Amino acid sequence: MARGAILDGRAIARSVRQSVKAEVDGFRAQYGRAPGLATILVGDNAASRVYIGTKERACRKVGIQSFGYRLPETTPASEVLALIAELNARPDVNGVLIQLPLPPPLSHERFVETLAADKDVDGLHLLNQGRLLRGEDGFRPCTPLGVMHLLAHTGLSLAGQKAVVIGRSHLVGRPLIFLLLEHHVTVTCCHSRTTDLANSGHRPAGYDSRRVDQGRRDCY
Repeated sequence: MARGAILDGRAIARSVRQSVKAEVDGFRAQYGRAPGLATILVGDNAASRVYIGTKERACRKVGIQSFGYRLPETTPASEVLALIAELNARPDVNGVLIQLPLPPPLSHERFVETLAADKDVDGLHLLNQGRLLRGEDGFRPCTPLGVMHLLAHTGLSLAGQKAVVIGRSHLVGRPLIFLLLEHHVTVTCCHSRTTDLANSGHRPAGYDSRRVDQGRRDCY
């Protein structure tokens, strides 16, 4: 891979969708039904609506059954917890995604820890985070996993490479660091408190790859 190359994930995404569709077909042949994904959206955040819509369309493309739950911003925590308990018990729901951010005063930590770890497709449950830390099998957050798919398709051997991750969120930055470490990459993490990034010893220019997790343009 040429230094400074930008990886285009669209062709890779098409290949991944084909693989997932084949797995869904195999699941249906074995169990007589499609796997199911439930999404929970509390409130009316515009970006969250877009994300949920994208996920539901992706499900339709590969044959996954999608169950969408839209709850008003004023929904009490007890109702959300009751819905999670119901989805935990439903055999036709194989995964549950709680769309973040949640409107205050709702706590996503409380909801995620109530969710069955084997249905936590975002990999945010403490059990799944612990499995990630230990390098054990479990759900991984989708964006870091997507980054690893991109890197795998370059054909580059990651062992011994250097990478900088800009950002340390629990959903992207931190999981990506541990996934890179699993592949024997030397990782530097820069974040909002990293001082003078361009001229410090953390300067990304000398690294083999970099991933920005800041949620805003031009931060790099």
